Amino acid sequence: MIAVTAELAPQVGVTHACQAGGIPRSTYYRRLPGKPEDSEKSTVEAEAPVESGTPTKRSHRALGASEEQQALGLLHSVQFRDRSPGQTYATLLDEGKYICSERTMYRILEKNSEVKERRNQRQHPNYEKPELLATKPNQVWSWDITKLKGPVKWTYFYLYVILDIFSRYTVGWMVATKENATLAQQLIAETVLKQGVVPGELTIHSDRGSPMKAKSTALLMADLGIIKSHSRPHVSDDNPFSESQFKTLKYCPEFPARFGSLMDARAFCLPFFAWYNTKHRHSGIGMMTPEMVHYGQAEQVRAQRQRVLDTVYAAHPERFVHGRPTPPALPEAVWINPPSALNGTVDVTAGTEEVLA
Repeated sequence: MIAVTAELAPQVGVTHACQAGGIPRSTYYRRLPGKPEDSEKSTVEAEAPVESGTPTKRSHRALGASEEQQALGLLHSVQFRDRSPGQTYATLLDEGKYICSERTMYRILEKNSEVKERRNQRQHPNYEKPELLATKPNQVWSWDITKLKGPVKWTYFYLYVILDIFSRYTVGWMVATKENATLAQQLIAETVLKQGVVPGELTIHSDRGSPMKAKSTALLMADLGIIKSHSRPHVSDDNPFSESQFKTLKYCPEFPARFGSLMDARAFCLPFFAWYNTKHRHSGIGMMTPEMVHYGQAEQVRAQRQRVLDTVYAAHPERFVHGRPTPPALPEAVWINPPSALNGTVDVTAGTEEVLA
C-alpha cells in the first residue's frame, strides 16, 4: 500500500494519495520506499525502554553541593526555621544578601523531605474526656445556660439551670437579662447553701462557656470545696443531662415563641420546674419524679408499686405471660461518659430525657 501511494503522490499530491490509500501522512513519510532500515531503526529506538536509574545531566546553573548545604543551613537557622522560603528570600534581599531563588529553596527542602508547615504555631491541647460517676444525689451537678427569645428580634433572656444528674432534680435555676460569671456564681453559691452540700463531695460539670471558664467561678468553687469539670470543646454529648432538660423545656406545648418580658419568662419557668421536679415521671430514674429520688423516697415508692403488682398477679396470674411483674428499676449509677469497660456490666444511665407530648 505504501508503494501504491508513493506512485500516486507525484500525480495527485501526498494528501490525496494518502486519503486514497487509507493511511496517515506520517506513516507514508516514515515508510517511504528506499528507507526501510531507517524506519526499522527508528521503530526499535522508540520501543526501546529507557534504563532506570540513569543519571541526568546536571545543569551548569545548579548550585554546588557546598552552596546547597549553605542554603539548607540558613533555612535551619534560628532566624528562618519557622519562616517560609518566600519570607526567607525577601528578608535576605532586604539585608542585601542573595543565596538562591525562592524556588531553589523549595527544591532543596524537598530534596531533604522538609516541605511542610514551618511556622511556629500554637498546638491545640489534648482535652481529656470527662468521666463522672454519681451513685447518690448531690454528687455530680450539671449546669448550663440557654437563651429564651425576647419580645423583639435579637433580644434574649438567659435561663441558668443546675441539675443533679443522679436524681434529675433541678436544684437551682434563674432567669436574667444577661449572661455573665457574677450571676452564675451567685446561683451556685445559693444552691450549694440550700442543698447543704459538704465540701469535697460535689463535682459541678459544665461546658466551656465564658461564665463557666471564668477565673472567678473557679475560685468560688475552690472556696466551696467543689470540683469543677468541663466538656471537651464542641462536644455537646459531654453535657447530656442539661442539653436533654433544655429540650424537654423547649418542646413543652405551652412554651411560647417569644417572651414578652423578664417577668413573663420567670412566670413560665416557675410552674415548669415545679412540675418537672414533682410531677414529671422520668424514664431514666424508673419512672419516678426527680423529687422522689433526690429526697430518698424512691425505694418506698417502688415497694408500694411492687405490692400493687403482686396483688394483681395473685388475682390473675394468667394475664402475665412473663411471670411476676416488677416495676421499673432504679439506676445503681449514673455516668457522664461511662468507661467502655463498664458498658453492659452495671446498670448505667447516660442522660436521656423524655420529650413532652
